[in-house]
Amino acid sequence: MKVLLVGTGTVGEAIAKLSRGRPWLEKMVLADYNLERAQQVLGTVGHDPAYTAVRVDASRRGEIVELVRAHGIDLVMNAVDPRFVMPIFEAALEAGVHYVDMAVSLSEPHPTDPYTRPGVMLGDRQFAMADAWKASGRMALLGIGMDPGLTDLFATYAAKHLFDEVHGVHVRDGGDMYIEGFAFAPVFSIWTTIEECLNPPLLYEKDRGWYTTEPFSGAERFIFPEGVGPVECVNVEHEEVVLAPRGLDIRSASFKYALGDEFIDVLRTLHKLGLDSTKKIRVGSVEVAPRDVVMAVTPDPMTVGDRMIGRAIVGTWVTGIKDGRPREVYLYQMADGQETWRKHGLQVVGWQTGFNPVLAMELIAEGAWRAEGIVIPEEMDPDPYLALMDDRGIHHAMMEIEPGKAIA
Repeated sequence: MKVLLVGTGTVGEAIAKLSRGRPWLEKMVLADYNLERAQQVLGTVGHDPAYTAVRVDASRRGEIVELVRAHGIDLVMNAVDPRFVMPIFEAALEAGVHYVDMAVSLSEPHPTDPYTRPGVMLGDRQFAMADAWKASGRMALLGIGMDPGLTDLFATYAAKHLFDEVHGVHVRDGGDMYIEGFAFAPVFSIWTTIEECLNPPLLYEKDRGWYTTEPFSGAERFIFPEGVGPVECVNVEHEEVVLAPRGLDIRSASFKYALGDEFIDVLRTLHKLGLDSTKKIRVGSVEVAPRDVVMAVTPDPMTVGDRMIGRAIVGTWVTGIKDGRPREVYLYQMADGQETWRKHGLQVVGWQTGFNPVLAMELIAEGAWRAEGIVIPEEMDPDPYLALMDDRGIHHAMMEIEPGKAIA
């Protein structure tokens, strides 16, 4: 398979390195707005002849279409932040090739009632093109990173093998990780962090449908495995709450993330000062978006992988009925920051996110995952995917939870 990888940041680098030498990969074009960055990633794969580095403006659909056609691409792998989902998504459709991403098109809050009712939901703009993708005969696989992605496959696996009825799908992310030497440093893009955390969180209940709430609401101390124990998590907008009810018959869905009081205070301050805005303002003789300024002065997650200490745990708490009795499980992936750096030379969150689309591309290339049109992880068979994780030695596990005892 010939792949156009759009974006060679933290996750793009992981995808490039983890794809190297795989029998399914014939060619990978490393495309980035910053050509120097794409060339650096080319260096990390030893200037393998299967790879080439080019410049692309991901906001320009035509440039992506030209690259697809010039290099005989079979699949476009979107590894840039969600601002650029739609031009890349539309370019893959126009060029007649498969498409994969790890984050879906952005939401827009309800104009008059943002903390009760959703406006434009995550992925709405992509799902609106379902008929065109179906007619193309190509696959557009949405949201196949760590979360969304593996978290959704955990839910699908649970529904297939562990429950007679699935009632709740609740993603909980936490751990004990910190970045040594920085008072404030996000573990992934601050641009995306602000987007996820300050947007109205989305929740789902079958009888009510999708609804929203206040940022950082719903605090609870989820008891994480691997000796981590109780960590406070809060509501955050995330794709699983959109995807799980679309693909599974469930009663409720939520996503909560362990941010920490200090981190939340910083985000709230940014919001109060208007520094989370993406609308450009004039500063002297230039125009700049405040959020881009924050991104420029915040430590780049690509550069702090060696300073990430502790463990990141991402998983799905599934509730329901098995053999007539209530059951709760937490299916999860745990990664240690220092171990990941030593083993792969990759920042841990980049690795956690990046190995997932690599496994997905292998299943697509080998024909184990087949589809026409837009599909989500819940519509794919989780068994060959988890088998690949086992084959690659990628940790995943399950914690059985006494019903009603997940929260401290």
